[in-house]
Amino acid sequence: MLWDAIAAGPITLADGDIVVVTHKIVSKAEGRVATAPTEADYRRAVLDEAAAVIRRRGDLVITQTRHGFICANAGVDRSNIEGDRIVLLPERPDRSAATIKKRLEALSGTTLAVIISDTFGRPWRRGLTDIAIGVAGMAAINDLRGTEDMYGRVLEVSEVAVVDEIAGAADLIMGKSTGIPAAVVRGVAWEPGAGRAADLVRPAAEDLFR
Repeated sequence: MLWDAIAAGPITLADGDIVVVTHKIVSKAEGRVATAPTEADYRRAVLDEAAAVIRRRGDLVITQTRHGFICANAGVDRSNIEGDRIVLLPERPDRSAATIKKRLEALSGTTLAVIISDTFGRPWRRGLTDIAIGVAGMAAINDLRGTEDMYGRVLEVSEVAVVDEIAGAADLIMGKSTGIPAAVVRGVAWEPGAGRAADLVRPAAEDLFR
């Protein structure tokens, strides 16, 4: 379906492109859809999908998913799907990204990276942004530790979550209710590699807030 849309569109894929795909269409394609006729059913699905509950406040539940992501309601989503159905996160989003990458590369004859994105809130800041929950073909983090800044100081902690930045930029094109589930990002320098979304999950030993 992605290839058909790209082939019918005004552009073609080129070497170095990054294809960003919202998780919702991936989850739908993989059958990660359930039915929740009542609020109780929805809450039950959230707890079923959660590996741990981090915080509760009223109906809001902050959870850790089996992937290691910290997010509201275990990523269980009721938007942009009809009726009383709900969408769950892909079981293995990195594998999903790798499958899409392999197929699109075979069809287009190009070398690509693929990011699967989802919308998350952020601690300490209002508003939502898209982040990467699945990655294939590129490094997830641009590790600048050991390099020098413009004044010659050695950077000690700078790790840039480049796939999150790209996912957030792609969301400016896709939006939340436009019916556009994928975007092609071109002109961004990226490092090929076996990146994983798990690379972005902060280890518990480094977490100052739990």
